[in-house]
Amino acid sequence: MEFVESSHLELKEIINADFKKEIIAFANTDGGEIYVGVAKNGDIVGVENTEKEMERISSMIHDGIQPDLIPFTSIETVSIEGKKLIHVNVSRGGKIPYHLTDKGLKPSGVYIRHGVASIPASEEMIREMIRQSDGITFDKARTMNQELTFQYAEKYFSKRDIAFQTENKRTLGLIDTDGYYTNVALLLSDQCEHSIKCAVFEGDGKTRFKTRKEFYGSVLKQLEEAYEYISLQNNVYADFVGLERVESFDYPEYALREALLNTIVHRDYNYSGSTIINIFDNRIEFVSIGGLVKGITLNDIMRGVSQSRNMVLANIFYRLKLIESYGTGIQRIMESYQDKMQPQFFAETTSFVTVLPNLHASQPTQQKTEDITTESKVLDLFADKNEITRKDVEKLLGCSSFPARKILNSLIAQNKISVIGNARATRYILTTPDPKY
Repeated sequence: MEFVESSHLELKEIINADFKKEIIAFANTDGGEIYVGVAKNGDIVGVENTEKEMERISSMIHDGIQPDLIPFTSIETVSIEGKKLIHVNVSRGGKIPYHLTDKGLKPSGVYIRHGVASIPASEEMIREMIRQSDGITFDKARTMNQELTFQYAEKYFSKRDIAFQTENKRTLGLIDTDGYYTNVALLLSDQCEHSIKCAVFEGDGKTRFKTRKEFYGSVLKQLEEAYEYISLQNNVYADFVGLERVESFDYPEYALREALLNTIVHRDYNYSGSTIINIFDNRIEFVSIGGLVKGITLNDIMRGVSQSRNMVLANIFYRLKLIESYGTGIQRIMESYQDKMQPQFFAETTSFVTVLPNLHASQPTQQKTEDITTESKVLDLFADKNEITRKDVEKLLGCSSFPARKILNSLIAQNKISVIGNARATRYILTTPDPKY
């Protein structure tokens, strides 16, 4: 028998420190075989005490590699040319990426087979293997960082009399069936890699910048600190109705709270970008990374249809009584304005934007009249078409995408038009036969 190393065959004269790496590399790639007692040039040197060495290999696999790789390996003794060799067969594992127990899910602990070499996997390779192996949503998948602390989360749960021990973490979905921390654990941990950026501008545009703040740490910490920060921008005004003093805020407190919760619970954490909150004199914009969940349209959302992208995270927020029920957030935001003014919602391919209007921002009568005239022009498009697109509105008004979306969302809020399709296939149809009245 001739031995030549390949992408599926590794030769080892003796068992050395790299032995576990070779096994991991085969398990993470396409499987392979290792012969112990064969030199790199193919010469057969044999193994003196095969029983002892086989026990050593078995211990390496059992104690030094995670997840459990025993079901995907076999170890046997073979005799070739009168000498005893050890043959280790490694199949591709069912729970990749496999890694060195003492290194974790890092490039220093995860290996793949490339040609005749076993090399460290890059962080992106590791993430892709996790996605392939788990085939589940982000918050349920294993996180690469397994060295997590939960100082803030522990205090937060304790204040609400909710247990946060190891078994509770399993029940909540922070720890999976193999004992690994999941991505939802990363989000709640002190090591959370995402952040919320708040910026305050003078006026109604971004030309005059006033201040900014970025919030890090557990998403629970970010939630508390970001809400406190935007609440400071929520001015209160007093008026008198007869002898009674009546106070009102720029923004309904419920709307602020719900919009902030939505950006945290429903954003796509596969993107590394920060959640954005822009505060202007006349509005606050909450920009959540990631568009709507596939198959859900803006029209569905407006009608109360809900499909959470991060179901585990949503369930935890529900347990903490931060959210009350599914599918009512957008409707309650709109109801909190009591028909005085209406919030706007923009669904794009990679973002979802909630715009809360300032109830005390001045809006000249002339501007209101212009808006009504512009909306009438858009509705006139339906005289010749059963459905229109945003591009049709841009062409009609000679404007960019943002003003066109603003007008369309205003018509949606008034229930004059409805949305069909999503992303680039989004179209708009009349809701009633005579939407102008």
